[in-house]
Amino acid sequence: MEKLIGKVKHFYSHIPAMIVELEDDVKIGDQIIVRNKRGDEKFKQIVESMEVNRQKIQEAKAGEEVAIQVVGKTKEGDLVYKEI
Repeated sequence: MEKLIGKVKHFYSHIPAMIVELEDDVKIGDQIIVRNKRGDEKFKQIVESMEVNRQKIQEAKAGEEVAIQVVGKTKEGDLVYKEI
């Protein structure tokens, strides 16, 4: 089962990392799925690295903007889900 946790605001291909505006909490070790606006899966991964204001964190709360290092390409407007 999946739960929407946020929307991609920006993607940095050179890192690679995505900036996500969170609607729900996320933490290191969570399995996330990135989908395009139509709901097609782009990639799935375990969260291994997150930052807020260039500081590594273990957990982020709803309402925060967080950078998550990713294994695939994404773009603004893509949706991020967490497996629950």
